[in-house]
Amino acid sequence: TECEQEPGSLLWIFVMVGNIVRGMGETPIMPLGISYLEDFAKAENSPFYLACLHTATVIGPFLGLLLASFCAELFVDIGSVGAEEVTITATDARWVGAWWLGILICALLNLLVGIPFWFLPKSLVKEGETNEPEAASEKSVAPLQENDKNETKQTMYEIAKGKLYFIPFLKALFHNPVYMLFICITVLQFSAFDGMISFMPKYLEQQFGKSASDAIFLIGVYNLPVLCVGYFSGGLFMKKFKINIYQAASIAFWVSLLEYLLYFAAYWTVCDTSPVAGLTVSYQ
Repeated sequence: TECEQEPGSLLWIFVMVGNIVRGMGETPIMPLGISYLEDFAKAENSPFYLACLHTATVIGPFLGLLLASFCAELFVDIGSVGAEEVTITATDARWVGAWWLGILICALLNLLVGIPFWFLPKSLVKEGETNEPEAASEKSVAPLQENDKNETKQTMYEIAKGKLYFIPFLKALFHNPVYMLFICITVLQFSAFDGMISFMPKYLEQQFGKSASDAIFLIGVYNLPVLCVGYFSGGLFMKKFKINIYQAASIAFWVSLLEYLLYFAAYWTVCDTSPVAGLTVSYQ
C-alpha cells in the first residue's frame, strides 16, 4: 500500500520563487552597474573599472564551484541521516549531494552583500570634477521639478505612440557593425561556457572516474582563474593605450578567432571511450 501512492512535495515552489527573486535582483547589476560606471568615471578609467566588475563576476562562480564541490561531498539527507547509515560513496552513480545547502548559503550571502547598496548615494560627482556651488544647485532645482511634472503628465497615448518607433530603432541596431559583432561574440562565448558547465562534470565522472565533487572542483580551478587574469589584463591594456570602441571590437574579434583555433585543436585529443551498457557494448 505504501508503493501505490507516489510521494509528492510542493517544496519545489519555494525553489522556483527563490530563483525568480534572485533573477530579479541580479538583472540590474550588469546594465545599470555598467551605466553607473560610465556616467561617473573618467573615459580612460572606465575600461579598468569594467574589467574589475567582470573579474568579480568570474570570482563569484569560482567560489560557487568550490562551494558546490564541498556540498557535493555531503549526502543530500545530511542532518537527518547519520554518516554510518550511508552505504554508498561519492563516486557511486546513486550518490546525491547536498545541493540545497549551497542555495541556503548563497541566499544568506546575497542578503549580506545587498545591504551596502542601501547606502549608495542617489547621485555622484563625475570622477575628476568638483561639486558645483550650492547656489547653482538651488537654481537647478526648479527646472528639475518642472521636468518631473511634465513627465508625469505623459499620457498612455504618447507612450503607445513611442512604441511605434521600436522597429526603426531595432533596425538601426542591426545595422550597427560594432553592436552586432559584440552580440555574435557574446553568444559564442556563452554557448561554449554553458556547454562546458553542463556537460564537462558528467564527462569527467564517466571518462576519468571522478566524483561529482572532484569534477566541479577541477572545472573551477582550471578555467575561472585564468578568465580573471584575462579580464583584468584586458582592462589595464585598454586603459594604458586608450583603446576606442572600434579598436576594442577589432581586438575582441581577433582574440576570439584565436581562441576558437586553439580550442579547435581539441579535436586531435582523443581518449578511449569507456564501455557503456546499451550504448557502446551490449547488456550481455
